[in-house]
Amino acid sequence: MPLQNRVDPFGAIHAVPERGLFTGNRGIIHDPATKTLLKKRWALQAWIICVCQFRNVRREPMGRNRAGGKAGWTELFFLDEVTALAAGHRPCFFCQRERARDFVARFGQAFGIAEPRAPQVDKRLHKERLASGGKRPAVAMDALARLPNGAMIAAGGSAYALRHGEALPWAFAGYGPPTSLDRFEDETLVLLTPETTLAVLRHGFQPVWHPSAKA
Repeated sequence: MPLQNRVDPFGAIHAVPERGLFTGNRGIIHDPATKTLLKKRWALQAWIICVCQFRNVRREPMGRNRAGGKAGWTELFFLDEVTALAAGHRPCFFCQRERARDFVARFGQAFGIAEPRAPQVDKRLHKERLASGGKRPAVAMDALARLPNGAMIAAGGSAYALRHGEALPWAFAGYGPPTSLDRFEDETLVLLTPETTLAVLRHGFQPVWHPSAKA
């Protein structure tokens, strides 16, 4: 039976068999005895994106991965970095140091901060994440085409990633065939990717896409 550790672009956590390209965490939010989530969905403001393989470290998902048999951080999984960014996560400084530095540097450029730090990013993101109570603005059609590659929107309860002027329908297994933005003409659109992350994307951060996006 799949563990409840797969994150969708809305930031909600599901139990599905697909894992995706990236892992990450929001702190310790599981019970290692039952391998189930606690009621809380985060323990830290730092929601990070990690690589699935790093220095031959092996972890037992939702297990006891700390010294003394204690629960370690709760392993969450994302289809790709685009999905993780939409959910409000950002790259990890431990296993993705260069990407994390790049993300924070572009954050500083976007907001005019001379010496940006990761906690500044986390504080802003935590106010914007849907899964931590943030609100998402509606997106007008005339603004849709101006959103950067890697931004995600919701229409009719479904998520779409924007790539080269088209919208890719999202699913846990991958992206569906791209569709024209014109199809949203009569839809109510909601922005999923946090405004802070959008600013970083506009300043040149290049997220990692699942291979299905390029098929």
